[in-house]
Amino acid sequence: MSKSACGEAVPSQEDKPRPGPLSGIRVVDTTSVLFGPYCTQLLGDMGADVIKVESFAGDNIRNVGFSRSPGMSGVFLSANRNKRSIAVDMKRAEGLQIVLDLVSRADVFVTNIRRKAVARLGLDYDRLSARDPRLIYCSAVGFGEGGPYEDYPAFDDTIQAISGMASLQGQFSGEPSYVAMAAADKITGITLALAIVAAIRHRDRTGEGQRVEVPMFETMVSFNLLEHLFGHTFDPPLGPTIYPRVVSKNRRPYRTADGYLAVLPYSDEHWSRFFLLVGRPECILDCRFATIAERTRNIDDLYALLADEMAKHTTQWWLKALSEQDIPAVPVKSPADLLDDVHLNARDFFQKVEHPTEGRIVSMMSPIQMSRSPMASVRFAPRLGQHTVEVLRELGYQQPQIDSLRAMDIIRNS
Repeated sequence: MSKSACGEAVPSQEDKPRPGPLSGIRVVDTTSVLFGPYCTQLLGDMGADVIKVESFAGDNIRNVGFSRSPGMSGVFLSANRNKRSIAVDMKRAEGLQIVLDLVSRADVFVTNIRRKAVARLGLDYDRLSARDPRLIYCSAVGFGEGGPYEDYPAFDDTIQAISGMASLQGQFSGEPSYVAMAAADKITGITLALAIVAAIRHRDRTGEGQRVEVPMFETMVSFNLLEHLFGHTFDPPLGPTIYPRVVSKNRRPYRTADGYLAVLPYSDEHWSRFFLLVGRPECILDCRFATIAERTRNIDDLYALLADEMAKHTTQWWLKALSEQDIPAVPVKSPADLLDDVHLNARDFFQKVEHPTEGRIVSMMSPIQMSRSPMASVRFAPRLGQHTVEVLRELGYQQPQIDSLRAMDIIRNS
């Protein structure tokens, strides 16, 4: 996707896919909502041929939020580029056979269908790997197999709660609260994409496929406790859990004389320069603030001092003064502000493109930059079943078979 010199939208050439690092890899994706679809979009951006298998109702996220036509919401458009969609009734033998035919020609199978349901369909690891030992079979699940939670349903909110994230947010508000985004879905989606790339690398070396399972719960516990295991890193513990700096009640964007600013003196040098800048040289020798270990123990006092000083000058005064001292400081921006961010605009991060059915939409570039195998944005998020007939023909289905499947309501093509 690209823009003209005037910044106007120009159409993409979906029929001319550019090579990427995963060019030649085919992914069969039966996931929905955000965890799995975000993962497979990342693989599609890397050049994989991602075939999104949907029921006739379609992915639930198709109908979340604003849209110009049914089933093509903004959230769906943002999370499903670089994919083809087929609509199949997998609960009927003929529909399931289509999926099995797809998997037999795929490198990677990704599903978030719950374990018992996927086994009933005959799409479990044992059966699919027996058909193709080179298959990389990926389970996007809520909880890891073998524990008492393994069959629990999982959604972003429930995983934020059970993984400790909501409790950590409560350090600021006084009661548990959710992060204002689908953090668990997206973090686990990235983790699953990383695991799939590693499994592809393993198969390249050994010829072996394998089962890959990435559970939301364990992924988010690992993510949340990376710094918050803290004193319990040691056995017996040397102190409590929770890294105090990041949960300090005074850790926040600071009010200036005319707005808000995020500022973070961090190293000994940063703090020394900051204390001199604000006319508080005695703080350099204050035993509470002299080292990072002491600053961590006295973080509430330190950040309270910082908040008091920030209120004395305007945002622009601080940005100039702190920049001159090489102390990190940035303005607080809303999601709407980011659409006009000078850095993002200089990078063409937001691109206006013409979707074949949805009109002009805003697409975000991949943040991954590779000099030899660049990311590719060559397919718009598909309509439900848009590529059903195309994919069936690639599998060798003849037109009479396709017509028969359509007549029996086994497949649909938008």
